[in-house]
Amino acid sequence: MQEYQSLFFWGFLIVYGVIMYAFSPKARSIGSFFKGEDEGGVKVSPFLLTTSIFISWIFAKSVTNAANLGASYGIVGGIAYATYWLCIPIAGIVIYRLRRKFGATGLVQFLTSNYGAAASIAFCVAILVRLFNEVWSNTAVVGGYYGDSGSMPFIIAASLFTLFTLVYSVRGGLRGSIVTDVIQALVFIIATLWVIVTILPKHGVGELVSTGSWSLGGGVDLLLVAVLQLVSYPFHDPVLTDRGFICEEKTMLKSFVISGILGFVAIVIFSFIGIYGSLEGIAAKGNIPAELAKTMGIGSTILMTAVMIAAAGSTLDSTFASLSKLVGYDIPAMLNKDVAKISIKIGIISMILFAIFGNLPMIVGTDILKATTISGTMVIGLAPVFLLHGFVSPTKLGFHLSFWLGIFLGVAFAFDAKIFPEFLAIGSGKYAMLLGINLYGLIACTLAYALPGLLCGCKDKR
Repeated sequence: MQEYQSLFFWGFLIVYGVIMYAFSPKARSIGSFFKGEDEGGVKVSPFLLTTSIFISWIFAKSVTNAANLGASYGIVGGIAYATYWLCIPIAGIVIYRLRRKFGATGLVQFLTSNYGAAASIAFCVAILVRLFNEVWSNTAVVGGYYGDSGSMPFIIAASLFTLFTLVYSVRGGLRGSIVTDVIQALVFIIATLWVIVTILPKHGVGELVSTGSWSLGGGVDLLLVAVLQLVSYPFHDPVLTDRGFICEEKTMLKSFVISGILGFVAIVIFSFIGIYGSLEGIAAKGNIPAELAKTMGIGSTILMTAVMIAAAGSTLDSTFASLSKLVGYDIPAMLNKDVAKISIKIGIISMILFAIFGNLPMIVGTDILKATTISGTMVIGLAPVFLLHGFVSPTKLGFHLSFWLGIFLGVAFAFDAKIFPEFLAIGSGKYAMLLGINLYGLIACTLAYALPGLLCGCKDKR
């Protein structure tokens, strides 16, 4: 019996790859491969855009993190993590303003025009770090359903999943990513219904939402970190921001608002998995959904595996599509290089390289939550750049002071540098220092960006 179960799991992974390849349209033009247009050059529809944003931001690591935080902090942990999804409407509003008022056609183009090539290069490096994180943090979650971290089945499953996703991503680019998102979203919705049907009869909504403690040490510190990062976190994620420039502005804004709200609700629901596991006394081993599914029988394990593969696949193919656009389209345009004839080839090569090197941390092993919180801290300096542009005179100095201050704070915290005095910590919880760094760091970055612009404005008035 065990052999048949094992065969089914591996077979499902292969069948998934075949289905995604079959449904992914062949992208034959730059507009299709990099901008999501169909063969006739028609821009993406509102339904496809909303669905794509919704599911491409439901990362496999997100579902796992939501459940783990639910197990650790109850409903407080689930809401804290789900709060990150509210940055999607904020990103939509900011991008809408940049497009309508300043004629932005992309964030890289916007930075090049207003802050110079050096600013764009720095921004592109931050994006590459983000995309690198997305590869290993999602493939590691899939691997976790086939074996323990670092084991041969774990590595083989994660590698096969990467290969299958790479194959159909090379075929369809951004258009293929958006179209296949519909299938992946359907799988996720079915799984969400399963969570509700399985958990609520045994532990009602009232019991689930009454868990946890609304205190800094009970997870509110992480909630406040998420609130602070709402104004910066989305702008270093091209999976999201690329979709802000591929259709008409009002359509884009509506899609961003709807998908952000849906994402928030979905993540809170999936945090119920962790809360349920905690109430049932299931020990947390870093992957609550996998541990819980194993206790509920083969059917639940199969369904949870399908959810993780669909969620991770949506994020990974979007990651590959955004990477190819950045390397094959945005960066050459920034450097005034005409590579139109080979831009798709350049994009495909970048996909292959990231598929290989992006999985190295997965093999070595690391904390998937760090892929969210640390990268979010690193880019707090982007908040004033995009939110205050036009309210304060844009200066190259202001950009670099704000951007690099945020990078320094994020990197220092990631390496546990002992440069931060204890009085910066807010509360005594696990995320006390992270909260302090984000609060005071955001204030410092805002001042660093605004002061040069304000001083230039004063000089101009004189």
